[in-house]
Amino acid sequence: MLRSLWTSASGMIAQQTHLDVVTHNLANVNTQGYKKRRADFEDLMYQIYREPGAPIEGGSVVPTGVQVGLGTRVTATPSFMVQGNFQITDGTLDWAIVDDNGFFQVNMGNGQIGYTRGGSWQIDDQGQIVNEDGYLLEPAITIPNNAQEIQLSPTGVISIRTADEVTLQELGQLELARFVNPSGLRAIGDRLFVQTPASGEPITGAPGEDGMPQVRQNVIEMSNVQVVEEMVEMIVAQRAYEANSKGIQTADDLLRIANGLKR
Repeated sequence: MLRSLWTSASGMIAQQTHLDVVTHNLANVNTQGYKKRRADFEDLMYQIYREPGAPIEGGSVVPTGVQVGLGTRVTATPSFMVQGNFQITDGTLDWAIVDDNGFFQVNMGNGQIGYTRGGSWQIDDQGQIVNEDGYLLEPAITIPNNAQEIQLSPTGVISIRTADEVTLQELGQLELARFVNPSGLRAIGDRLFVQTPASGEPITGAPGEDGMPQVRQNVIEMSNVQVVEEMVEMIVAQRAYEANSKGIQTADDLLRIANGLKR
């Protein structure tokens, strides 16, 4: 069988994954704090018919050799932790991180900490600050029932004003986490990431200190997906898929010709 059949098939399979990544980005264009992904490719092994540098007569060597590749595959789908656009809101519990490398922390209830850029928080029936899926903000902050106003400073100090007080009362300190390699985090859905050996251990601290980014209140970070870029990627994936299918058709035509040599 012609090698090109399998080579073109590997290209079509890779472009299917490419399209999966692009459509996932487009599906999350309005997901708060979502970070776009990209499909990276690598070439597969080569069949060597003539080694580059092989000696030939006259004391010379082969300058390039004969190497035939066997196709391609998707090798990685890294996240791009570039900051998304900000949207101003009226929500006092809408918070945004004003730099690329930084995450809110949530307690997932199973002893594991999740990391997210989504900053739309709520208050549960116990007065605790939770995300939209009910995971507790880490470290936990509880808002008293008589709180009339909640304020978050750029350095993460959470303060409240009660009906009986004129001045603000400091309630707690927000902590962020950052990673040496944030692209190595594992996405688990619900806008959450968990650490992996590739990401390294989390570095935690107060916003604005020791390299941590600051935070802002009444602001939501939106997705960093650029629709135009994803549409171009979709066209590229479609045309590459089409070109690889033409390779299979051409290889099939060659086999048909060979089969028709003897009648």
